[in-house]
Amino acid sequence: MRDFAEKLDAAGELVTVSEPVKTELEIAALADLEMKKPGGGRALLFTKPVLPDGSVSAFPVLINAFGSERRMALALNVGKVNEVAGQLAGLLKAKPPQNFGEAWELLKQGIGALHAKPRTVSVGACKDVIIKTDADGDGLNLLPILKCWPADGGAFVTLPNVHTQDPDTGLRNIGMYRMQVFDRRTTGMHWQLHKVGARHGQRYRERGERMPVSVCLGGDPALTFSATAPLPDGLDEIMLAGYLRKKSVPLVKCETNELLVPADSDFVIEGYVAPGELRDEGPFGDHTGFYTPVDRYPVFHVTCITHRKDAVYPATIVGKPPMEDFYLGDASVRIFLPVIKMNFPEIVDIALPAEGVFHNLVIVSVNKQYPYQAFKIMNGLWGMGQMMFAKIIVVVDADVDVHNTGEVLFRVCANIDPQRDTLFTKGPCDSLDHAQSLPNIGSHAGIDATRKLAGEGYTRTWPEPCAHPAELVGKMRQLLDSHR
Repeated sequence: MRDFAEKLDAAGELVTVSEPVKTELEIAALADLEMKKPGGGRALLFTKPVLPDGSVSAFPVLINAFGSERRMALALNVGKVNEVAGQLAGLLKAKPPQNFGEAWELLKQGIGALHAKPRTVSVGACKDVIIKTDADGDGLNLLPILKCWPADGGAFVTLPNVHTQDPDTGLRNIGMYRMQVFDRRTTGMHWQLHKVGARHGQRYRERGERMPVSVCLGGDPALTFSATAPLPDGLDEIMLAGYLRKKSVPLVKCETNELLVPADSDFVIEGYVAPGELRDEGPFGDHTGFYTPVDRYPVFHVTCITHRKDAVYPATIVGKPPMEDFYLGDASVRIFLPVIKMNFPEIVDIALPAEGVFHNLVIVSVNKQYPYQAFKIMNGLWGMGQMMFAKIIVVVDADVDVHNTGEVLFRVCANIDPQRDTLFTKGPCDSLDHAQSLPNIGSHAGIDATRKLAGEGYTRTWPEPCAHPAELVGKMRQLLDSHR
């Protein structure tokens, strides 16, 4: 993360705050102001974060590092995020290369996944310093973990890469689940019902075994992005990170469990989750813009903390949008659009506006060819992974810019008969959605704002939109510019 901070600084994307600033509320409040600026403001590096005991942490805090389109491109080492979108569909069709022969075949196909498979190493910078937590020693109290909002239940680790493994298949998963600090050796583990980490935990509970868990902070920014990406179940996030950077990710074994973690991580927090152990977690000011209430979640026991000698602590704050997480989500949408088009070739573009906090509002443009095609798209998207959480899906015609919310609202208001063009269905909902009557389940709505066809019961002639010829508009624009 220190290398990334220097890269952001060189690009004019970083503000260094050298004054002492408290980890309790102050850093988060300053970051919230910066994130609300047009385009996401700049990243912030706090060199003197003040811990709750009044001491200054040995570790700087980097926040809002992913909070703009440009910083997301820098994180992925590309000029524009869209540069990787056209290649990812091929990667998802393929399996990770198991040997040089398979890698060469993928390379010949133009996929460029030679470096997708990680490699195991014996040492890593993440082990420059090793702290074994015990009854009298230090632990999480050493880290500048933020309390973000006044009514939060405590300080939360907000940008963790949580490594778990399926006990049956050995498949790895990396998720991003907030972690409330209970004391220097325990935290909550907020993996929701529908997350892969929760599924792994369920299997360990059924087996009556402790679940090894390791939490990585920092390291290559591509790893943090991969932990947030809505990958198809079973696809390795480490493989995605290696593919994005065209560089094999080195993995090193943890000190107190058998999990392999990225060797260049800034911090690794090792530990376990005991079967059946739950504890009250929350409240937490969440990306919905509201506090999520207290609920029961597994407890993570810390057995060891390792870190780089030059470690930088990465953090974020979520809340009423726009926030840093919008840009992580937007990058996922753009990168994974080719994957969605593999299943729905009529889709032109997709947008998840910031106001919808990811999946509350999904806007889709399509090349419409037959009746009820919009409803087919709605139902199909609700069946795709995390799209099952989409509360409202709006489908518009191909000529609509889905990123222009004003244009979308114009088409919705102009093109729909509410009774004819609205679809309601039931299904799983986001655990953080406070509007549903029951947790985790509720209703979803689809709005067909496309032009209507005769096969949809529309017996009149659909009108053409008012527009001047492009040649005339160009001529008049030149005339207008000459009078400025």
